[in-house]
Amino acid sequence: MKMFGFSLAYFLVILDTTVLTIALPDLRASLGGSLAGQQWAVNAYTVAFAASLLVGGAVADRYGAARIFKVGVLAFGVISLVSAAAPDLGVLIALRALLGVAGALCTGGSLGLLAQLFPDQKARARATGLWAAITGSALAAGPLLGGLLVDVYGWRAVFLLNPPIALISLLAMRAVRSPGGHRRIDWRVQLLACVFLGLLAQSLIGPSLVAGLLALATLAALVLAERRSTAPALPGGLLTATWPELLAGTVANFAFSGALFVLTLLLQDTRHLTPLQAGLAFLPLTLPMTVNPLLTGRLVARYGPRPPILGGLALITAGLTGVALTDTLAPWLVVMGFGLSFVLPALMAGMVNSAPPGTAGTAGGVLNAFRQVGATLGVAVMGVIAHPLPTAAVLTAVTFACYGLTLRRTRAAVPA
Repeated sequence: MKMFGFSLAYFLVILDTTVLTIALPDLRASLGGSLAGQQWAVNAYTVAFAASLLVGGAVADRYGAARIFKVGVLAFGVISLVSAAAPDLGVLIALRALLGVAGALCTGGSLGLLAQLFPDQKARARATGLWAAITGSALAAGPLLGGLLVDVYGWRAVFLLNPPIALISLLAMRAVRSPGGHRRIDWRVQLLACVFLGLLAQSLIGPSLVAGLLALATLAALVLAERRSTAPALPGGLLTATWPELLAGTVANFAFSGALFVLTLLLQDTRHLTPLQAGLAFLPLTLPMTVNPLLTGRLVARYGPRPPILGGLALITAGLTGVALTDTLAPWLVVMGFGLSFVLPALMAGMVNSAPPGTAGTAGGVLNAFRQVGATLGVAVMGVIAHPLPTAAVLTAVTFACYGLTLRRTRAAVPA
């Protein structure tokens, strides 16, 4: 029951990364706005989510994973209810940003609970596979549910899905308690991270040279503040030890979110499919994420996280290449979906396993922050460049090569 409760909340968080994408044409007809405004309707959530994930993991480690989880789930349900009544695009974008913050609290708390409830690494790997299968169904449900609701009730109904799911999750987790820790939080560093990610997204969506320069200046201030901080946002050595996983997570989300955005506009604006038909067209991409993570969890428990990640990157590259070069989407979307379902659960298991004691929330927050940066960049970049899908295929292939080299060096460094 506990596993179901916190998996359901993460289902809710992931659902909102995709469910609105399929509603963009109806949203544009209802509230108006430019292409950049539509991108911000999607990206306000992912930007705020990414920017808040570090602080979400830190406060979960500091004040108790169960408490922060419940606060995040309650806020998510209430803000969703208000979003359904948004009078214009600007208000909706602001509410989507608040949803992203609430989602970060849910995620930080759920990752801390995962480490708390499954202290054994092999059991945790299998539990992560089950958790990823439950939450992966959100990726399958997002376009389909979004298309169905938009066809029947319009885009506002998309947000009315969240409150009942949030209530069920809270009821399932009502008896769960977890102790807090002693880790301090440097709020200045966390604020700088939020500002940097927001400016970075604006510089790409705009595009805006001023926002880009401000983003670089904020990044410099963030690095300086992190070095001088007595309570840094990132545990010592975490980035050095896990940069291949962080790179893989960033690129995987870049490919998925960018392809979803581009293909949604292609299917509805060019091929004139209805929202429901477009949602059904994405099932070959999203359905593997509901079943294959169970296999991924077993593979991680037996062989470790890196082989499934490497194989998944190869499949994502093949899927993107096929989508870019042919008019037949379904078989290549299946290949890409299986690739994502190998990569994402293995990444999460690897990060949580390698986290120092008491920092599981922070380690998971770092990975999810990088993944959401990738999602934000995917929508921003692939929405404006001339050949988005081939570009994503090349980027994923390069990441596959880099990750393969790190895996080979790791094996060579381990004595027989």
